[in-house]
Amino acid sequence: MFEFDQYLGFIAFLTILTIGFWLMIFLLTFIVPYWLFGNIRELLKEKRDAKRAKREA
Repeated sequence: MFEFDQYLGFIAFLTILTIGFWLMIFLLTFIVPYWLFGNIRELLKEKRDAKRAKREA
């Protein structure tokens, strides 16, 4: 059977693994799409402003 320090090591391993799993899920479902959408929006805004400035000049 496990000794107490082995039990604590196993619990620490499972905790770190679970935190890493949920962090990856959070990054892939929220942070990355938010970042991509923001960059695409800024790119379109810059192109629109450049086109507007060219038309007015």
